[in-house]
Amino acid sequence: MKKDCYAVMGNPIGHSKSPQIHGLFAEQTGQNIHYEALRVELDSFAAAIDEFQNQGGKGLNITVPFKQQAWELIEDRSERAELAGAVNTIMVREDGSRYADTTDGVGMVRDIVENHAIELKDKCLLVLGAGGAVRGVLQPLLEQRPKFVIVANRTPSKALALARQFNDFGDVFGGGFDVLPGQQFDLVINGTAASLEGKVPSLPDDLIYEGGSCYDMMYSAEPTAFQRWAREHGAVQSLDGLGMLVEQAAESFSLWRGVRPQTRMVIEQLRSQMQGGK
Repeated sequence: MKKDCYAVMGNPIGHSKSPQIHGLFAEQTGQNIHYEALRVELDSFAAAIDEFQNQGGKGLNITVPFKQQAWELIEDRSERAELAGAVNTIMVREDGSRYADTTDGVGMVRDIVENHAIELKDKCLLVLGAGGAVRGVLQPLLEQRPKFVIVANRTPSKALALARQFNDFGDVFGGGFDVLPGQQFDLVINGTAASLEGKVPSLPDDLIYEGGSCYDMMYSAEPTAFQRWAREHGAVQSLDGLGMLVEQAAESFSLWRGVRPQTRMVIEQLRSQMQGGK
């Protein structure tokens, strides 16, 4: 029986864990699929999608730097993709039409709420950064009905613009890091890539409520700089984004195949490999 073909497109792409993740999902759920990583030249993205579909491809994940371009190419988009201004999942329907979604935000929320049992309803949330990664998670965060969300960014105008865009979904405010002194939060989410470079924004020492947690959307084999900062400043849980990666993949897989894989064992396997240096 011929396998249905899926892939992740990006540039660079050699680091991608998606083929392994979706391979584990397929094995677990008995789905007959083939999933590969495809490096796409920066000026060839639209042609690469066409070629993939013409060869019978059923669905794609999209990663850096093509998420915004995918959004522009495919007009039939989910509401969350529409708002995020970016797409990480494409489904090819039986009639050849394409549907685009973004699963990053819902993947992060599921990791926080279900895998780590952190309650978001009526809580005070802080999100650091105002780039595409943050834009992609604000709607799912606000749908958890927190007390409020503050978006803080080095360039305040970007944070203010994001807050205005999403204020229909709940109480969300934007500003620079200078708005943070004197405030405390139940959960602080880092949506910047700075911690992978060993950097953390200048944050007040008493930023985290007693019993509060921190979540870095980035991940690495060792704790990120933001995770280390969180532990030094009293966070009960100091989490990275590996679970988000697996959960967003599970959401894509569910959209394509109509079955939701279990994620916990996959997260544990990836973590073990990373820490073992494999």
